[in-house]
Amino acid sequence: MGARRALHFVFKVGNRGQSARFYRDLLGMRILRHEEFEEGCKATCNGPYDGKWSKTMVGYGPEDDHFVAELTYNYGVGEYRLGSDFLGMTLLSSQAVSNARKMGWPLKEVAKGIFETEAPGGYKFYLEDQEQPKQDPVLKVTLAVSNLQKSVSYWSDLLGMKIYETNEEKQRALLGYADNQCKLELQGIGGAVDHGTAFGRIAFSCPKEELPNIEALMKKEKQKILTPLVSLDTPGKATVQVVILADPDGHEICFVGDEAFRELSKMDPNGNKLLDDAMAADKSDEWFAKHKMQKASA
Repeated sequence: MGARRALHFVFKVGNRGQSARFYRDLLGMRILRHEEFEEGCKATCNGPYDGKWSKTMVGYGPEDDHFVAELTYNYGVGEYRLGSDFLGMTLLSSQAVSNARKMGWPLKEVAKGIFETEAPGGYKFYLEDQEQPKQDPVLKVTLAVSNLQKSVSYWSDLLGMKIYETNEEKQRALLGYADNQCKLELQGIGGAVDHGTAFGRIAFSCPKEELPNIEALMKKEKQKILTPLVSLDTPGKATVQVVILADPDGHEICFVGDEAFRELSKMDPNGNKLLDDAMAADKSDEWFAKHKMQKASA
């Protein structure tokens, strides 16, 4: 198995302005790139929607060595129903804690020096009040599972993740592909996982030649493949190949060919401006307000 990397987690956002304020101003992330699409993604990157949408990548540094967030915005959809699937993203940043206080953003200390806050849409973030490291400050993403043992087996035996910690008593396990990468934490919740309509997706890269092998292994093991190997185009940028899987609880997992993704994911110095221009040009909120209507709730 070649080197695999944790890349990003996909969040559906109903309000780009509020979301930009949280990720950019509070967390202190940078807009790495922004892309607009006229029709839905072949691999349902934007969810089960066919219309116009946008993708904004935000993070503390280049995707080559940082775990980032992908914010997908479907024009005309104002909110999504949260499920019990996504339990939080944890990062080290006393600056983010300070920013939240200055902005009057709600913070709750859940353990000594660890603060819980929510992004627009209700997604939980855990901010550890420590100096932000020079390397990636994003420590882990926590997902809910119904059967810890079954999930650990899937992620370690089938997807090749290293098990860093397990705690049967607390029904928790920590896995990852490398010591210096964002980890995946699995948390047993003692029941079925509800994905709501806000469900996200976690993405990893691998050498391109491994993608058919991953798909073949999942077929052999009778595991769910949501999107068989497909090529995805981004106007003016590299075409990437992906295969989309679902784990035993239905968490969506994207594997993308690393070589083309490194080309696609290069930081765009115009990312900030492209996002700001897109938000300024999006008059949908005004249109709905003028017609005394609300955007659709997914």
